[in-house]
Amino acid sequence: MGSGRVGAASPDPGPVEDFEKDAGELDDIADREELRSRYELLLQEIRVSLPGVQILLAFLLTAPFSQRFGDVDSWGRAAFGIALGSSLVSVVCLLTPTILHRLGERTARAQRLVWSIRLEVAGLLAVAVALVTATWGVSRYVFNSAVGWTVTGGAVALFLVCWVVLPRRLRRRWHSTHRDT
Repeated sequence: MGSGRVGAASPDPGPVEDFEKDAGELDDIADREELRSRYELLLQEIRVSLPGVQILLAFLLTAPFSQRFGDVDSWGRAAFGIALGSSLVSVVCLLTPTILHRLGERTARAQRLVWSIRLEVAGLLAVAVALVTATWGVSRYVFNSAVGWTVTGGAVALFLVCWVVLPRRLRRRWHSTHRDT
């Protein structure tokens, strides 16, 4: 699910390749400071993404209490259920690294970091699912099915370009310019 590198599938403040070893290859004692530094970077990344995910979940939790929610058809309710469930999964995944940091085995630094990276990636993927399904449900409800699919297709394309294509392209470019160094 994750390579064990901070930022492997998520935004990060510097190039992933600054790290010579994957987190799972680091020694809990000998590389203690490196592991601490990487965990701090990971927690910073989570601090950026978590508030938006929490707001999305809060909105989804209150939506059924609106007057017109009863007008939503079965497809809209299914999309709502997927968005609600995946946003909840996202919040849990993005909060777990903090729990692991506080309650996890203190000497298992490398494993805590590896699992936290995996959970961060899972949380970001879950929020993407929540945003896409919520976008489909709302745009379909407000406009029509054709517009809903068009808007949702654009959202999926945007996620793929920003979260898959761009990071891979930057990684390839970095590797090609640093091959001989």
